[in-house]
Amino acid sequence: MNEQPATPVPALEGAPGEGTSGLASAPAKGPSDAGPRTLAIDIGGTGLKASVLDDKGAMLVDRVRVPTTYPLAPQALIDALRTLVAPLPAYDRIAAGFPGMVRGGRVLSAPHFVTQDGPGTRIVPLLVAAWSGYDLAGALEKELGKPARVANDADLQGGAVVKGEGLEVVITLGTGLGTAVYHEGHLAPHIELAHHPFRKGETYDEQVGDAARKRVGKKKWNNRVQEAVNNIDTLLLFDHLYVGGGNTVHLDIDLGPKATIVDNSAGITGGIRLWDPARPAPGGESLPGQRSVAEEGTPPAPTAC
Repeated sequence: MNEQPATPVPALEGAPGEGTSGLASAPAKGPSDAGPRTLAIDIGGTGLKASVLDDKGAMLVDRVRVPTTYPLAPQALIDALRTLVAPLPAYDRIAAGFPGMVRGGRVLSAPHFVTQDGPGTRIVPLLVAAWSGYDLAGALEKELGKPARVANDADLQGGAVVKGEGLEVVITLGTGLGTAVYHEGHLAPHIELAHHPFRKGETYDEQVGDAARKRVGKKKWNNRVQEAVNNIDTLLLFDHLYVGGGNTVHLDIDLGPKATIVDNSAGITGGIRLWDPARPAPGGESLPGQRSVAEEGTPPAPTAC
């Protein structure tokens, strides 16, 4: 997709039901009108994507996308998201995944968006100050007029794919490396593994992010991903690993029997779990230790974001 300057028109990303990696993958059953609709937003370092989910988490329409532009101050992001979601149908609530540390709807770190021209370029102190503690959930509520919840983007993606069995880890290969950890279906406090030292004095983001892939080539990048996965397994001894993100299309290595490649649309469909943590897992069972919304009423906002 060609990036456009200023205010690009949101582009559709494929019809529901297409199985192509990176395209929307809607279920065979038709959408439901029985409950609340969720505007799900995937905020990425290279693109902003959104769709509307029915009460079961199925996309009602194709995803729309615009490129992420830099420099990106908080209000510039809000303006871009307003344009992005304008063509979408009505919704009752908002769920957004953000590429950084988020707690209580506030941004604690925004490693991509504090740079002048995107990841790998110089950090702008004014952007660091602007993003630090920014109430993204509050800003979305004010701009779009609906209640909003925000979580780390990998945490949100995990909500669409984990099965609630043992220790499950999600990594996303995109602009950088995203990570999320679930134990028996419960989201653990978020850790920014991407910014920890990895190899040759550089972080995981610097070694396996998109800029590194383009710089070192496919073979070396795949070897680095394998080493990163081995490190994460040594650290956490996970029972299963889910690998998502746009750069999974460049993987040509066997990550072993504990790994599953997941469709990039999970970055959207996981939004339903931000409002309903007891949403049935892909296998059809509610996650262990969680009660249904019908039993408990409206769930509290997740604390581990």
